[in-house]
Amino acid sequence: MTVIDQRQRQALDRVCAVINGKGGVGKTTIVANVGGLLAKSDYRVLLIDLDPQGNLAEDLGFTDRDDLNDDGEALSKGLMFGPPTEPVRQVRPNLDVLVGGHHLDSAAAALIARAGKDHDGVRLALAKLLLPIADQYDLVLVDCPPGNEPLQAAAVAAARWAIVPVKTDRSSRKGLIEVARRLDSVVDVNPNLDLLGVVLMGVGTSAHKVQQTTRDMISETLGTDERVFQATIRHSEATAQATRERGLLVHELDEEVRKGPKWWEIRRREPGTATAGGPRSATSVADDLYALANEVVFRITNAEGQTVA
Repeated sequence: MTVIDQRQRQALDRVCAVINGKGGVGKTTIVANVGGLLAKSDYRVLLIDLDPQGNLAEDLGFTDRDDLNDDGEALSKGLMFGPPTEPVRQVRPNLDVLVGGHHLDSAAAALIARAGKDHDGVRLALAKLLLPIADQYDLVLVDCPPGNEPLQAAAVAAARWAIVPVKTDRSSRKGLIEVARRLDSVVDVNPNLDLLGVVLMGVGTSAHKVQQTTRDMISETLGTDERVFQATIRHSEATAQATRERGLLVHELDEEVRKGPKWWEIRRREPGTATAGGPRSATSVADDLYALANEVVFRITNAEGQTVA
């Protein structure tokens, strides 16, 4: 039987799986932007894209870079055959990436085929891949696929913490129950796994009643309100579109907006002589993500302090 002992588990204490069984709830947004903000703050960060869609490369702006984007081939080989697997280094300063993409479908099929002979080993495939490199980083964020059982299981079996983004619609909230089942399914190989928190995504700034109702329902499901992040991420289609088109993270787009001409300067000039640096909503969304990054760090370090104490 394949096992990971407690000493090895300590090397994975800063691994966070961002997971929800439903797609389109903001998992990649959290991984890319929280990771990017912490890297900018001199944290050493590794991002792992376990999604065969490979959207993390799009958020980071290197989808068309053949020197960086292998569509998940290296990560897939690491999951199937074991380490070593070398991340793409310095996608941003202090930010490394294990790239995802369509090759991960082959890895998932291979893990399913092996599950009958080595069930524990299949679930621990990502943990074993990370053991040689995890101590190089202050934080590892895993972008989980929405519905790929073997890859989801590998993610939570490697993680110390789970972060669950949800939207305010009922189907997104119901995904919490599926996440709880997924976490429970690996407790025998990963007894340290715990829920760091639930993040409300795509919320309206004026929809206070909707936010509170959603918080109450999540708290009722979890049995506590302490696991719901105070930080919420508002929805801005203009910001989301601009970041994808430019290959920028939200705080990078916000920096461009701040450096660009102000709206009154644009109105004063002739048409075509100046354009805005980007949507003004980028600043608000960047502030939301900054608050979430701070809260993630606080919760992890606070839990570690309690453990030491």
